[in-house]
Amino acid sequence: MIGNSKRLNFKWSPVLAIIGMFLVVLFADASFAHGMSEEEKLAIIEGGNLRYMWLGATHMLSGYDHLAFVFGIIFFLTNFRDIAKYVTAFTVGHSVTLIYATFNAIQVNYFLIDAVIALSVCYIAFTNLDGFRKYLSINPPNMMVMILSLGLIHGLGLSTRLQELPLSEDELLFNIISFNVGIEIGQISALVLMLLIIATFRKSHFFQTFSTITNYLLIIAGSLLFLMQMHGYEHTANAAEFTNSATPQQKAVEIKSTVASQLSEWKDTINLTIPARADKEYKVFVKQGAAFDYVWVTDGEKLYFDFHGEPSGDTTGAFQSFEKNTATHSSGTLVTTFSGTHGWYWKNYTNNPVFITLKLNGEYQRKDNAMVVKESSPVSEKRQPKHDSID
Repeated sequence: MIGNSKRLNFKWSPVLAIIGMFLVVLFADASFAHGMSEEEKLAIIEGGNLRYMWLGATHMLSGYDHLAFVFGIIFFLTNFRDIAKYVTAFTVGHSVTLIYATFNAIQVNYFLIDAVIALSVCYIAFTNLDGFRKYLSINPPNMMVMILSLGLIHGLGLSTRLQELPLSEDELLFNIISFNVGIEIGQISALVLMLLIIATFRKSHFFQTFSTITNYLLIIAGSLLFLMQMHGYEHTANAAEFTNSATPQQKAVEIKSTVASQLSEWKDTINLTIPARADKEYKVFVKQGAAFDYVWVTDGEKLYFDFHGEPSGDTTGAFQSFEKNTATHSSGTLVTTFSGTHGWYWKNYTNNPVFITLKLNGEYQRKDNAMVVKESSPVSEKRQPKHDSID
């Protein structure tokens, strides 16, 4: 009895551990694997290419669908040459579409592409179980070709998520490459851990059972992820069938009505258009100690914005930011601490133009009408904005 108990403990404890690991991962809060918080988006704007690299590494380490696929690739590989060959094929595949799709602003619905990625996990596990011969009585497709092809799909998923970030138009290619380098760093880090886990089990007589259970669990996990992503896709593709909420355009009108009601009268109403993947500024001149009220709202799409002021006569390029965020609207009152231009910089990271309605009230002078604004001294050439500006 004691001998049987020891044998059962040895055999089933790893199984329970594996099942527990999959359940924890599968039902973690980050159910869709690639979410980006607004705090991360804001931090990346000022972090430069190193920040993109760091985000790429952490993104891969939290992207359990990509990691599950890599885990399936290396499962039965026993020598370094084979591991390097197949992992390189996957790396080339996802790097090509990550760079090309992001650079050319090619996007797909992220729920749909993640659903296909989930199926790729099922595919690699089914292949590991020799499912094509056992259940379909056919030879499996060429593994190298399939890994390269599925890598292209994984790269498109990474690109779709990367395009949700505030990418710099001036350093777009460097941002993408930095993110991709981070992806590879994260992948290599995870790969080392995976190889250690597999090597540990490979030395025991339990490995055959371990491999069978693990690959079936990969199929189950991939199938559940597929259903979850398709559920999300149905909600985005057919939103009217699942909710009674208003369309983005209707919501924008509601926001305008709600926010605009904060003030009884508006001195000026300005309509602006921010082109796709472009930026624009709007500024007014305000004297020190003056105050003005403002509210702006988009037609439903979020924009990154920086509400800031630039002192008159400054020759250093200094400015003061009052608020930075990514949002569909903003409102408030500003009491100025210096004379100079005050206003907004908006950045549109979508593939469509975004329309803004801006309302102002208070002590200011518009710079986009016939009125000539006299400043205490001319603004240096150094401070002229490099992006599209309405002055």
